[in-house]
Amino acid sequence: MLFSATSVNPWNPPSPAFDIASKCKTRTEINQIHANLITTGHIHNPSITSKIILDFAFSPHKPSLDFARNLFFNFNYRDPFLWNAIIKSYSHGDEPESAFQLFVLMLVRDILPDEYSFSLVLKSCSRLSLLSRGIQIHGLMLKLGFGSDLFLQNCLISMYVKCGIVQLGRQVFDRMLKDSFSYNLMIDGYVKRGMVSSARELFDAMPSEMKTLVSWNTMISGYLKRENGFESAMELFDKMPQRDLVSWNLMIDCSAKSGKMEIASDLFDRMPKRDVVSWASMIDGYAKLGDVGAARGYFDAMPRRDVVSCNAMMAGYVSNGCYEEALKLFRDMLGRASDLAPDSVTLLAALSAATQLGCIDQGMGIQGYMEENGYTTRGKLGVALVDMYAKCGSIEQAIDVFEGIQEKSIDHWNAMIGGLAIHGLGNLAFDLFMDMERLSLEPDDITFVAVLHACGHSGMMKEGMICFEVMRRLHKMVPKVQHYGCMVDILSRAGHIEEAAKFVEQMPIQPNDVVLRTLLSACSTYENLDIGEPLAKHLIGLDSNDASSYVLLSNMYAHFGLWELVRKVRKLMKQREVNKVPGCSWLELEGTMHEFFVGSTFDHKAIDLELDGSSSAISMDRARLS
Repeated sequence: MLFSATSVNPWNPPSPAFDIASKCKTRTEINQIHANLITTGHIHNPSITSKIILDFAFSPHKPSLDFARNLFFNFNYRDPFLWNAIIKSYSHGDEPESAFQLFVLMLVRDILPDEYSFSLVLKSCSRLSLLSRGIQIHGLMLKLGFGSDLFLQNCLISMYVKCGIVQLGRQVFDRMLKDSFSYNLMIDGYVKRGMVSSARELFDAMPSEMKTLVSWNTMISGYLKRENGFESAMELFDKMPQRDLVSWNLMIDCSAKSGKMEIASDLFDRMPKRDVVSWASMIDGYAKLGDVGAARGYFDAMPRRDVVSCNAMMAGYVSNGCYEEALKLFRDMLGRASDLAPDSVTLLAALSAATQLGCIDQGMGIQGYMEENGYTTRGKLGVALVDMYAKCGSIEQAIDVFEGIQEKSIDHWNAMIGGLAIHGLGNLAFDLFMDMERLSLEPDDITFVAVLHACGHSGMMKEGMICFEVMRRLHKMVPKVQHYGCMVDILSRAGHIEEAAKFVEQMPIQPNDVVLRTLLSACSTYENLDIGEPLAKHLIGLDSNDASSYVLLSNMYAHFGLWELVRKVRKLMKQREVNKVPGCSWLELEGTMHEFFVGSTFDHKAIDLELDGSSSAISMDRARLS
C-alpha cells in the first residue's frame, strides 16, 4: 500500500518542483509549485502528486497543508494510505470535526478503512467529546471485524474516557486482552474523573510486571488532587521500585503548594537529578510562605534558569509586596547578558508591580516591549494595561488602550469601568455600562461591583439603585456581600444614614466588617451618634485589634464634646495595645518611588524639588499621593 503511493516510474522523471516542495512555506511559493505542476503536466501524474500530498499533509505551515488537501480532493485517489494522511491532518490539527466527515466519504466511495483509519477518527471523536459518533465507529469496527484489535481497543477506551463515560471504557477494558497501556488508560480515566478509589483498585489488581512509571505517577497524581490524599501519595511514592523526575516533582510541587516546605526541602535534597521545574516549585513554595529570602536563595543557586523560574520569582516578589525587586528582575531579563525572553506571564507580573508602585514610566516601557514583540492586548495583557494606566493616574491612556482593543472581553470592560470609578468619572462609567447593555454583552459580578463603586464615588445614588435592580431583575443575579456593601456606600455618601442602616438590617446575608465600617464611617462624617455608637461598639467586639473602629468612635464623641468618653476610648486602645497605622504616601520622582509617613521628615537634600512654577520636577501625571 505504501509502495503504491510513493513509487515513481523510471521513465517518468519527477518534476523539479518536487525537489524543492518540502522547503516551501508561504502561499506565493506554493502557488509557484502549483503552476510548475500544471505547466509540466505533472499535475496529472498520481505518483508525483501523491508524494507531494504525503509531504505536505503533515506540514506545520497552513498554505502547504491546504495545498495537500486541494490536490487530494481534486483527484479520485483510492489508496487508503493517502486517505489516512489527510484524515490525520484533520484529526490532529485545528479541524478535528472534518476527520469524521472525511472518514464517512471514504466509506461512501467504497474504500475499505484499516486499523489506522479507525484510530484517527476515534482520535477526533475524543478531542471533541463526540460520544454518539464514537459509538457508531465502535459498531462499524465490530461489523468489519476489527473488534479484537488491541490497538483499536485501547483507542476505544481512550475515547470513552475522554468523553466522560468511564463505565463504557471499563466495559471495553473488561472484555479485552490487556497490556500495560490499557491499564494506564483506565487508571488515568478514573483519576481525571475524581474516582481515585476505583483507580487504586485497578492499580492493585494490575500485574506487577505491567506497572510502569506512568502507572505509579498517575496514581500518585490522583491522590495529590484529593484534599487529604498527601499521606496516601507519599506511601505510594515510598513503595515505588524506581522513580523518575516526574515522580519527584509531583511530590515536591504538592508539598510546596501545601506549605510543607520541610518535606519539600527534604525531597529536593534527596532527588538524584533536578530540572527547572524542581527549582521553580521550591521558589514558588517559599515565596507563598512569605520567605522571599529563601526563595531568592534557591533562585540564585539554580545552575540554569528559564522563563518559568524567573516568573515564579517575580510572582513571589509581587505577592509579598517587593515590587521594585520584581521590576529589577524583569529588567535583568531584558539585559544584554540575558538570553531569556519574557513571556506573557512575565509581562503580567511586571505590569502588576508597576501598577502597585504607581510607576507609569515602567508601565509605558512594558507596553513598548509588547508592541515591539507582537504581543496582543486581546487577553489578560490588555486588561492589565488598562488597569495600570488607570491606577497610575493616566485615565486618558487607559481609554486609548481600551479603545484600541479589537476583541474586548468582559474583563476589558470591567477594567475600564473600574478605572473610571477610581477617577471619580461616574457618568462615563455608567455610560460604558449602558453601552454593554446595548451591545448585549453579559456582565458579571465584577462589572456590577465596578459600576456601583463608580456611582458611589460620584454621588450618583439614583443610577446606582438602577444598576442594582438591573442586576437582580434583568440579569437574575443574586447580589453578593460586595454588591450590598457598594449600596451601603452609595446611600452613606449621599447622607442617607437611616436608609443605609435599614438596608443593612434587611440584607438577606450576614454583613461583613467592611460593610459595617462603611456605615460607621458615614455615621462619623454625618455626626450620627445614635446609629454610630452601638455600631462602633459592635465592631470593637468583633475585632478588638482593629484601630479604625476606635478612632471613628472617638471622633464622634469629640464632635459632640463628650471628652470623658474620648479619654475612655483612648485609654481602652492603650490597654489593648491597639495602634493606629500611620498614613503613608508615595511620590515618584524621575522613575524612583519615595515613601514617607505622617510625621516623618522629607530629605530635601536627597530630593531637590524645584517648585518655582517654571521648572517643577513633579508633573501632574507623575506625582501621585495616596
